[in-house]
Amino acid sequence: MGRNAASFNRKKPRYKPQPTVLVICEDSKSGKGYLEDASRYFRVKVIVEITHCGKTDPLNIVKEAIARQGKFDQVFCAIDRDTHETFTDALNLARSSKKVEVIASYPCFEFWLLLHFAYSRKPYTAAGKLSAGDALIKDLRTYPGLENYDKGLVQGVFALLLQENRFANARGTAAKVLAEAIASGEMNPSTRLHELMDFFEKLSLPQKATSIP
Repeated sequence: MGRNAASFNRKKPRYKPQPTVLVICEDSKSGKGYLEDASRYFRVKVIVEITHCGKTDPLNIVKEAIARQGKFDQVFCAIDRDTHETFTDALNLARSSKKVEVIASYPCFEFWLLLHFAYSRKPYTAAGKLSAGDALIKDLRTYPGLENYDKGLVQGVFALLLQENRFANARGTAAKVLAEAIASGEMNPSTRLHELMDFFEKLSLPQKATSIP
């Protein structure tokens, strides 16, 4: 018995093609290691490359992202505000690309870690020999398990912060702090890292395509 024309029609895919994602980190240790652990935690079912490009200032990191964006569906730049002179230029350049998004932390990545323990809108600035980041890390070391925290030694930090719902709490607290920072016009302190966690979580789930008739 012959097959009719309809039988040769291919069914539409049930799920969208998996995207490719690049995350460029400012540092090669603390932020990079944490984000690698986060992507494994969410069991991201996509190609996610988390890398340090050898550049540490925001503008050159964004330039690297734009140069590499052709190979990816989405590119994130995880950078610190700190005292970088090129920070504003980096934000402006990122806006010129639909694929590149900046995940900024004020003053630095460690503020995201601090939010796992408490809500805070305490601004951090340089004082004496301490940079804004150093002052934040000094506060971070007052919390259990992080007494000896160092940017160069980050193994186990993600697992530690999963305990007692700290990770879930940080995601909610960070969103609240960011909303308040935007409303007040004072971004110090704040972070967008919860948005990257939300993105990882979304990627871990199959994305349904249009319905199949």
